[in-house]
Amino acid sequence: MAIQHAKRPQSHEFNEFYAGYVGCVPEGDVIETLKKQQRALLDWIALQAPSIENYAYADGKWTTKEVIGHIIDTEWIFTYRALRFARGDSSPLPGMDQTVFMEGANFSDRSLSDLATEFDGLRAASIQLLASFSEDILQRTGTASGFPFSVRAMSWIIAGHCQHHFNILKERYQTK
Repeated sequence: MAIQHAKRPQSHEFNEFYAGYVGCVPEGDVIETLKKQQRALLDWIALQAPSIENYAYADGKWTTKEVIGHIIDTEWIFTYRALRFARGDSSPLPGMDQTVFMEGANFSDRSLSDLATEFDGLRAASIQLLASFSEDILQRTGTASGFPFSVRAMSWIIAGHCQHHFNILKERYQTK
């Protein structure tokens, strides 16, 4: 079954804004990429000193916990979109304003360990759901933020969005 998840979405399957995220995903089975990301991000978090939790590399930038929280929030939204589209729900879905989400979050009150636990559970559920989709389901589409997306594209966007932010964490937030 893995082969159906190896087909990269075409540009008409998602809004061009997400092309960079889709481009972050290596060739191959996106489900395997999601599994590898899960382990890699959890391993990275486990290696960080407690002092990194509230670190931001510049004024106005998110803290480590906020970046992890943003990855989690976005995965909740994109997985929900994939589920809605997979089930044939044609109701247009609203966009996600990351600024509003961050203002409404309490990431500073949570530990990095707690966020890691949430990510681990969410990613496991996302993988289970996305891996269950047949080729027919992966081709189904829906509308989010005023643009059409395929279920397949949602799975690649989840992986790409996580990879984008994980790259930033490794580059700018890592315990030295």
